[in-house]
This record gives sequence, structure tokens and C-alpha cells, in this order.
Amino acid sequence: MAEPVRVTFLGGLGEIGRNCACIEQQGRIIVLDVGIMFPEPDMPGIDLVLPDFSYLRDHVDQVEAVILTHGHEDHTGGLAYLLRELSVDVYGSALTLGLARNRVEEAGVVDRARFIEVKDGDRRTIGPFEVEFIPVTHSVPHAFATAYHTAQGVILHSGDFKIDLTPVDGRLTDLARIGAIATTDGIRLLLADSTNAEEPGFTASESEVGATLRRVFQAHEGHRLIVTCFASHIHRIQQIIEAATSNGRKVATLGRSMAKNVELARRLGLLDVPDDIFVDIEKVDDLPDGRVCVVSTGSQGEPLSALSLMAAGENKRLHLREGDVVVISAHPIPGNEWAVGRVIDGLYRTGAEVVHTGLEPVHVSGHARQGELKILFSVAKPEFFVPVHGEYRHLVNHGQVAHQMGVDRDHVLLCEDGDSIILDDAGMHRGPDVPAGFLYVDGTVGDVGHGVLRDRRLLAEEGVVVVVATVDPHRREVVTAPEIITRGWVHAPEAEELLGEASALVRKVLEEALSEGSTDQEGLRRHARKALGKFVGEKTRRRPMIVPLIVVV
Repeated sequence: MAEPVRVTFLGGLGEIGRNCACIEQQGRIIVLDVGIMFPEPDMPGIDLVLPDFSYLRDHVDQVEAVILTHGHEDHTGGLAYLLRELSVDVYGSALTLGLARNRVEEAGVVDRARFIEVKDGDRRTIGPFEVEFIPVTHSVPHAFATAYHTAQGVILHSGDFKIDLTPVDGRLTDLARIGAIATTDGIRLLLADSTNAEEPGFTASESEVGATLRRVFQAHEGHRLIVTCFASHIHRIQQIIEAATSNGRKVATLGRSMAKNVELARRLGLLDVPDDIFVDIEKVDDLPDGRVCVVSTGSQGEPLSALSLMAAGENKRLHLREGDVVVISAHPIPGNEWAVGRVIDGLYRTGAEVVHTGLEPVHVSGHARQGELKILFSVAKPEFFVPVHGEYRHLVNHGQVAHQMGVDRDHVLLCEDGDSIILDDAGMHRGPDVPAGFLYVDGTVGDVGHGVLRDRRLLAEEGVVVVVATVDPHRREVVTAPEIITRGWVHAPEAEELLGEASALVRKVLEEALSEGSTDQEGLRRHARKALGKFVGEKTRRRPMIVPLIVVV
């Protein structure tokens, strides 16, 4: 009887982002990706969202390694936070490790990781696991699918992938190797990217964007061009630079992450561009408009990104002017649509022209659609399947694709964050749940907590009413009329009568409580909060946060 293998999902199943899973064998754990999720509109003040590391914290001595499938933040951005909990070996391609290392160094925890570079086709022994790194095409170079050769057979994780037959760097998704595993060892369990599982057909090749960019550049000769994309999208940056050089332009980078990633990619030989093509951003004003191309961060409308500051006229390094052309070479991440729309409005207000995916095909996805997913199933022929990486509707649709491709319905298991599955000689079945809630980060503070977030929502939606009352418990009297301070409830100059009524009510309630012997501050606060809350609700049909402050003299 072979020892069972457990797979535990800490994030990425039910949302876009926070991708993190654990594969466990013989009491040892490999962590597969450690991603972040960008905050949703109902998360005021939150900078990013992490997986819940409780399970890993409770099994810290069992963690063998972290494997990063590729360099995107939704797969690597949480590494710096995990390294606060443990010290561990981290495996990935040179680019992936370089991108992850930047964040880890910024957090000051680089000494808690040993970065181990792997190349296409490498097979490494990591604890009781044999791990194989299989090249796949994605929107960042050197992404991997990973195959785990375990006591219960091969577990294949697709990573984020698409089947691009004409990739910019010529590096194809290695379907031949996946097919070879399927026909020899067999693939016991497939975990595959579900992001585009609702979309029929095939995802367009990244090379098609290059043709569009060249056409856009030619159509705007004589104008300055500012192109924004993900700083990790090295293939897109390569094509932007090629379009610029073919149009006789110099290139400047704008945004710290863009400059760092371009430097890293050039050092690794992943950007094939002439050395003399780059100019400092400070010198672009010295060039004719038709010879300028700026590659910028901010494609997701991030509040302090280079593009957002340009849209607000507050970027100190580049001011937009009439006639400039801004190309947004990215789709908004789900939840970012409003922010991107606001930035586009701001760009138009500066007099710039904006080219985005609603007008030109200046972006293609890095994720497989149904046609490519079906190809993967036909090649991998998995015995069992769990869809990963996507919102719940994506997982459901991917499960339906699996069934269409011949996987038995009872061999397809839909999981969510916190679920675990166990592979044993009898098959695949559910294991025990683990904590997998959202871990909110505000600034440098982790685990802001649901209570804090609930308070922030309340403040944003209903406002706050503060009542300050001074009492003398010995004489059992309210010394002065309680002061009512409000933010976001009513505008004080226009509601003097209402605030006067509220003050008189609180004074009356406090005097009654004092006369009945209630002299402790907490008790008086309770009386004031209850009375004022009821008054506010009856008068305005609103429920602001009530904050009573009792000063004892």
C-alpha cells in the first residue's frame, strides 16, 4: 500500500489572486506559489490581501520548499510575508526569482530564503518529492508547469499557461513532455488554470499585439507615445521597443518597477534591444515629439502609479500635453475597472488621446481558453481533475470542460480555499479543512482583521457621530452640555437643531444613569451609545458609528 498524498488549497480557488497550495507527502510539505490579491472595492484602506498562513505556521518544521511557477504578483507577492514566518528554499526560473527577490529585499527578509534557480526540463529531488519543471507559455517569460512524482503517481500543475504557437521568444508550451508523462507514468491528478474556462476558442498569440502596436505607432507619427503595461510583461515590453525603434523613437522607462524589471530582463538576456535605444526620462522633453516612446507602469489605475499621476497632472517626471497618445496595453484585472476608467477620463482631460483594448487589440490574455484546455486534457489524460486559479464560476466551467474531454464526473472535484484532497490507493477524496480566510494588509500591518474592515465599511457608508460629555460622578451630574461631533452623517451648520436635540437627549440619559448609581465610564458610554443610536436611527434612518467619550472630573 502506497502512502497517501495530500493537497491543501490556501488561496486562488474562488478568487483571482492569492494563489497558494501545499502538496504533502511523508510528513513533508512543498508550498506551490505564494501570491497576493489586490483589494476589492469593499475593502477600504486595504493595500493587498494574503493567504492565511495559519496551516503553514502550525507545520513550520515540515515545510520543505516553496516553488514559484512564474513571476506574477498573484503567485509570488506573498513570499516576503511568508518568510516572516519561516526560513525556506525557494525554487523558480532566474527571472521569477529575480522578480520575487526584489520584493523580499524591500521587506528585509532576504536572509531567510535560499533562492535556487531551475531551468526548462530540470528534475529536482526536493525532500521526498521528485519535481519536474516543464516550460509553458504565459504573459511573463519562463513560466513553468510542475510535475510532482509522488507515491500516488504524478500530480501535474499547469501553472498559468496558454498554448501560443508563435510566442515572442520561441519558447513553446511543452505538450510533448506532458504527453510523454501521460503515456509512461500516467497523470494521476491534474490541477489546471481556470481563468479563461468560460471563453470558447483559443487565446490569441502575443505576437499579434506586436503587429497592432506597430500599426498604432505608424498612425501617430509626430506625436509622443506613452505605453503602459505590466512591468513583468517582458514580451510586451520587447514588442513595444521594437515598434518604437521601427518608428525611429527613443525609449524611456517611467515607474520604479518598470525600470528595475527592464534592467533585470536585459541582464538575463530576455530583452533583445540595442543599448543606444534608451534615454533618461528627464531628457525626453529635449527630443522631438515623434521620437519619444515612454514605457510606463500604471495599467491597472493604481492610485500612486506613474500613469495615475500623469492623469492627475501630478507626475513630476512627465507632464502630458495636447497631442500625446497614451496606449494602455492591458485589460483591467477584475475589480479594477472603475480605477482604470477614472484614469482614462483623467488622461482625456489633459488633452491626450487614449488607445485601449476597447478600441484596438493592444492586449491579449496569458491564459488558455476552452480550446487550449481541451488540448491539455487530450494530451495529459488525467485520472482525476481539480480546477484551480479562478473565481467559482471559472472552476465550474472548467469542470464541465473536463467532463466533455472524457474525465468521469465523479473524478472531477470542485474545491475552494481551505479545502484539502487526499490521493490514496482507493482514489481521490476530500480531506480535512484548514483555515484559509483573507489576511488583510494595510501599509506594513498584516492581519487588519474583519472587525477593522467592518468598521471601515460602516464609516464609509454611514459616517460617524462622536459625543463628548463631561461628568462629575461624585455630584452625579453632567458638568456641561454634551458636544456632538459628526463626520459623514449630517453637515453640522445645516443641522444645528438636530444636533441640539441629540445633545439634550444624551444629557438627560446620562443624568438619569448617574442618579440611578451608574458612575463607571463604560456603563455611561453604553447608555449614551444606545440612546444616541436610537435617536439617530429614528430621525435619519441611518446607522452611523456612534463613539461616546465620557470625561470624568
